[in-house]
Amino acid sequence: MQEVLDQAAQENVGQATDPVCGMSVTLGKGKPSLKYKGKDYHFCNPKCHDRFDADPYFFLSGNNDRKKAQEAERSSGEALFTCPMDPEIVQEGPGTCPICGMALEPMSGVSDEPNHELIDFTKRLWVSALAAIPLLILTMGPMVGVPIRDWIGESVAIYLEVLLATPVVLWAALPFFQRGWTSLTKRHFNMWTLIMIGVGTAYAYSMVAAFLPFLFPDNLKSASGHLPVYFEASVVIVALVFVGQVLELRARERTGDAIRALLDLAPKTARRVTPEGDEYDAPLENILAGDRLRVRPGEAVPVDGRVFEGNSSVDESLVTGEPVPVAKTDGDKVTGGTLNKSGSFVMQAELVGADTMLAKIVDMVASAQRSRAPIQGLADRVAGIFVPTVVAVAFLAFVVWLAVGPSPSFVHAVIAAVSVLIIACPCALGLATPMSIMTATGRGAQAGVLVKTAEALERLASVDTIVVDKTGTLTEGRPIVSDVLTADGVNENTVLQLAGALEKGSEHPLAEAILDAIAHRDIDLPDAREFQAMTGKGVTASVMGESVVFGNAAFAQEAGADLSELQERAEELAHLGKTAMYLVRGKGDKAALLGVIAVADPVKPNAKAAIGALHKDNIRIVMATGDAPRTAEAVAKTLGIDDVRAGVLPEGKQKLIEELKAAGHIVAMAGDGVNDAPALAAADVGLAMGTGADVAVESAGLTLLKGDLEGILRARNLARETVRNIRQNLFFAFIYNSVGVPIAAGVLYPIFGILLSPMLAAAAMSLSSVSVISNALRLRTLKL
Repeated sequence: MQEVLDQAAQENVGQATDPVCGMSVTLGKGKPSLKYKGKDYHFCNPKCHDRFDADPYFFLSGNNDRKKAQEAERSSGEALFTCPMDPEIVQEGPGTCPICGMALEPMSGVSDEPNHELIDFTKRLWVSALAAIPLLILTMGPMVGVPIRDWIGESVAIYLEVLLATPVVLWAALPFFQRGWTSLTKRHFNMWTLIMIGVGTAYAYSMVAAFLPFLFPDNLKSASGHLPVYFEASVVIVALVFVGQVLELRARERTGDAIRALLDLAPKTARRVTPEGDEYDAPLENILAGDRLRVRPGEAVPVDGRVFEGNSSVDESLVTGEPVPVAKTDGDKVTGGTLNKSGSFVMQAELVGADTMLAKIVDMVASAQRSRAPIQGLADRVAGIFVPTVVAVAFLAFVVWLAVGPSPSFVHAVIAAVSVLIIACPCALGLATPMSIMTATGRGAQAGVLVKTAEALERLASVDTIVVDKTGTLTEGRPIVSDVLTADGVNENTVLQLAGALEKGSEHPLAEAILDAIAHRDIDLPDAREFQAMTGKGVTASVMGESVVFGNAAFAQEAGADLSELQERAEELAHLGKTAMYLVRGKGDKAALLGVIAVADPVKPNAKAAIGALHKDNIRIVMATGDAPRTAEAVAKTLGIDDVRAGVLPEGKQKLIEELKAAGHIVAMAGDGVNDAPALAAADVGLAMGTGADVAVESAGLTLLKGDLEGILRARNLARETVRNIRQNLFFAFIYNSVGVPIAAGVLYPIFGILLSPMLAAAAMSLSSVSVISNALRLRTLKL
């Protein structure tokens, strides 16, 4: 029996299981291994070894299996890609747009993969440029005193042009022809339609002229018996279009800098604290909800969670826009990407990966960069009419030159037609809106203004009325003790001590305010017995053997107290929008009023200045709140708000928005709560305070991370400058085409003898695109 066991042991000793991938590993075959806590682990390849070495606990605790299960549950196939020009096109994985032929981009806004289109177009640009240079020397040399065609002979020169031009037109320009053909088959005419026709016409004519010259009349031929060819025009056109395309693709890369900067706010590793007390730096992708992590001074908080142990101050400017660090202690929330300034603490991860606030911000920016403003629809409609019109103009120019043009009229006709087709390429028109939107949304993200849709950004520029919620928008949304009134001979601390004894077990917001006020004082709270909460009145309990009542005036009078000593002052506080609560000790004849505690939701410090600035901008401010009229009117009076609607339910806010819109106003709604979501969705522009509920953020077109009215000023400034930038771009594009097409057609020839060559037309076309891109990128430096 022992021999059988020994034999089995010998058979099994040569096998081990890879703790990372679960594969079987044969020992003694040179496979990598690692000793951890006295135990040897074996791996099928170095990659598994390195992953285990970076985070042993992750693979030995079962977290790896838990992560795989979560990923499998959330997985929905490949990453989604969309067309930057036609965002209705969405598919899994990369590809080309069936409408315009452009390469699809990841919907996330950034990708770990290199930009394959940029790489491919750069190679094709180099090939085109290397062919264009000798072609220019061959064709332009004689014009500058270098008779190279006389040296090598006209026939050799033409054959060299064919050899140089053919790879460019048939290989380098292939993406242009594919996109142009797609535009024809889809009847979605665009710049590629014109490029395909222009380049194809120049090359096809030149090939026929080079190899079949006998098809043309002798009066079109030169003294050497050859026809003029335009291979250099087709090649230089392709090269210059590639210049514009590569510039555009690089600009698109730059507009993603804001997203990359946001992603870089999250560290690549997190310091894991294991249940055994070990600490080490683990890859961020291995962190799951429930893990405990140490955050040291100067480090970024890796994920969203709560402080579990320790305290510190954290720079939360990512979320609030405020550079002043916020104190954090046990139980406080911390956000991934914020910076720990001083002190060390252990946190417990709650939201990781795509669930963190930072990841959601990235998604919103990416979504906004893909969205299109309504003004883009105008550009698209014009382009749809513009392309057939240009083709018609080119055909008309060809016919006119052929009929009345100077000799050789056919050559002049071809030059005019091709020049019209090339100079009219609507590259600038197509770039005008998306480049401005992408750049503006990136700039907004840096300033704490997250644009969800381009439509919202455009409409905000023309808003004339803003409806605001009170709590959390105009006010802090967290009540504080503002006043403590005491009866003669009663100490203020005594009033707070007894009120705190009753409220320390309560979860009511007013109770929290009282306990916060006590926390800053050296007050011990006695125990309260026989506690009772009276709905709509207050609370009562026995404290140190005596009955204590804490609540509204009616409740205090029921207890038998005389309120006259403090009632007038308490009512003054109530008129200021504060909640006054009376504290009474004893019952019946022994009942005595000890004091009044006033609690208020303080107005945000910068709210009044922000509303003043909005008023200067001719914007009317309407406050809609579910709070009591007296409180709402007190806040409105303090801030100078134009109109107040108090006691409004969620559907009431939505109805108010619809009424204002029906009256002809362009309305923005600013709010932060679940009750604001219907109104945010109904408004022309929804402005969600980033400190509020997720449903509010999802319902709005823009999110203000800082969560106050100054964010509205920044957003409106961004919107105005973006719309102005788009209009400038469209003006450049339309004026350029309006002037360029007639010149290309030859209207200046009868007066000045000027006929634009196709080559110069291509240079002018690319210059227009560069001007639009450069103008859009100015928004990167916009001061908000």
